[in-house]
Amino acid sequence: MTSPYTETAMNALRQSGDELADTVVRTLFERGEVGKFNTLMRYVSTAGAPLPDGLPDVARAYLAETAAPPAWVDWAEMEKARLFFIDNNVHISTALSFASMPACYLVPHVAKLLSATHALAYPSKRMAETGQFTVYLMQPDAFEAGSRFVPAVQKVRLLHAAVRHHLERENRWDVGTLGTPICQEDMIGGQMFFSLLVLDSLHRLGVHMSEEGAEAYFYAWRVVGAMLGVDVERMPADLGRARQFLDLYMIRHMGPSPEGAHLTRQLIDLYEEVVPGTFFDPVVSALIRYLVGDTCADWLQVPRTAWDTVTKAAPTLLGILETLEDRSPLGAWALDRLGHLTTVLELSALTRGRVMHYAIPEQLKPDYGISSAPPPARRWSPPAPHVG
Repeated sequence: MTSPYTETAMNALRQSGDELADTVVRTLFERGEVGKFNTLMRYVSTAGAPLPDGLPDVARAYLAETAAPPAWVDWAEMEKARLFFIDNNVHISTALSFASMPACYLVPHVAKLLSATHALAYPSKRMAETGQFTVYLMQPDAFEAGSRFVPAVQKVRLLHAAVRHHLERENRWDVGTLGTPICQEDMIGGQMFFSLLVLDSLHRLGVHMSEEGAEAYFYAWRVVGAMLGVDVERMPADLGRARQFLDLYMIRHMGPSPEGAHLTRQLIDLYEEVVPGTFFDPVVSALIRYLVGDTCADWLQVPRTAWDTVTKAAPTLLGILETLEDRSPLGAWALDRLGHLTTVLELSALTRGRVMHYAIPEQLKPDYGISSAPPPARRWSPPAPHVG
């Protein structure tokens, strides 16, 4: 299969951001309405709720235009994705925390960009926002009136545009060398980290997945990408294309950086606080090292621990648990409840019981430098690495 992703194509993706959101944010700053927007948007947390009086006109128009998912969404596929998430929620949370987030830090310009936001001084906020966003997505009413997912997407899209606005306006980003900050290439890269890389991590952990479930989960993140401003025509259409994109993206950009190591250290410290006691603290580092591999873990300065060898037994343990789940309705119910409870408790620890609000940052850090599915009949295997 010939890949549409070449160095030339990827370079082109680096030159564009998100015109719709960029225009809204630029107008809000020009009119001095960002503070008013953020204050009023704290009251907009559910889809279909009346918009507050006094909301700037440009923001009101944006919220109306982005209030619905793309017309092409296959709702049967989205329901399959939701069931896949329910069946694997604790594994998905593990993959997001210990593979997807560290993968972001393996891209030096992304790590530098993440370090530009005040939120990264509080890593629990970043992780809570990511976890809450995913949980909102996989609710049965995610796109219906009363849900929290659509407003969260609308706010995150504007947050990305605000970061672009600050970096470009203040000449704190080398556009000539790095392209547009939070460009289409990086947005698609993030989409791959939260979809294909999660599936890769579940496979590495030995989690039983059907091809149908894996494809549906990937499809759900295609919908999310479109709602976050990714050009649908340029994002991977299937898992095979996703592998082609991700392989080239990582070859082009991944490597060590001080910012990547610092953010990883924050992540490890955060989860060591979440894990009760201290005996199991090294498991956090061991899981990251197991899921991203030794080379990448060394780039991120993930410490080696005595648990590194123990963690390699995770697929065997999960295999035993999932055999119990497949063969016993009671076992399936118990493990599903455990997964739900684990996800809720983890999110509660990160959010301290609060709903996370996504706001447009008015400035950047001044020191910035550069019901469960049936047992799968056919297990999913990752697409082969792309050679071309």
